[in-house]
Amino acid sequence: MLSGRRLDLLDPTPVDIEIEDIAHGLAFVARWNGQTKGDYPYSVAEHSLLVEAIFTRMHPGSSPADRLTALLHDAPEYVIGDMISPVKAAVGPSYGELDKRLAAAVHIRFGLPANTTPTLKKRIKKADKVSAWMEAVQIAGFSEAESTRFFGRPDPELIAGLDIQLRPPVEVRRDFTARHAELLRQCP
Repeated sequence: MLSGRRLDLLDPTPVDIEIEDIAHGLAFVARWNGQTKGDYPYSVAEHSLLVEAIFTRMHPGSSPADRLTALLHDAPEYVIGDMISPVKAAVGPSYGELDKRLAAAVHIRFGLPANTTPTLKKRIKKADKVSAWMEAVQIAGFSEAESTRFFGRPDPELIAGLDIQLRPPVEVRRDFTARHAELLRQCP
């Protein structure tokens, strides 16, 4: 990693994980395999910020730890990349296991439970689907009808004012790191 840490992907440990490495990696990993409109790729870091914002709107009373979990929901992709769902399915269960081990190490590193509860995971997934709908319509060339067929139509009030703006990776990295620090300060 750029921090100098050596992360063993098959046996990751929390002491080898730094938020700067996560933010940097996610800011340079493109969602939608880079097939989006605009001058910059839509990064996993930008997506994570949006998912956390949507999650917070959906669950305004959620704890800072739950919001931090939402922000870090795709953190393993800083080293394993973002694969579209059909590819993940083709790779098989070994991809999911690798993702799970990395997520647990990330969570422990930042004081979160190693495993996300099924309820919280479901809530974050709902926010993730809202984000996917917005991304599909705003930057990936889907019609609203097509996006709704795949992801379901979100409540317009939920997404009001949340427009996707593609930005340079350095800006997204900075904002991701800042949001992480803000949420971490709020955690008990």
